[in-house]
Amino acid sequence: MTADLTRMLRVAEALEFGMVTVNGGPQAPFGGIKNSGYGREGGGLGVADYLDYKYLSVGLGR
Repeated sequence: MTADLTRMLRVAEALEFGMVTVNGGPQAPFGGIKNSGYGREGGGLGVADYLDYKYLSVGLGR
């Protein structure tokens, strides 16, 4: 967490990670392939693996 853009860029560059989030959580799905696993998490699309979908049909009488 920081409001200092210079510090954010310096720290993000120094970290040896593929993804760095500042002042919030991931907004896009992310995940692995090959030996790091399959699937996605985070973001709107990432929640799909945890949902059971249901179709709802509503008749509106006239």
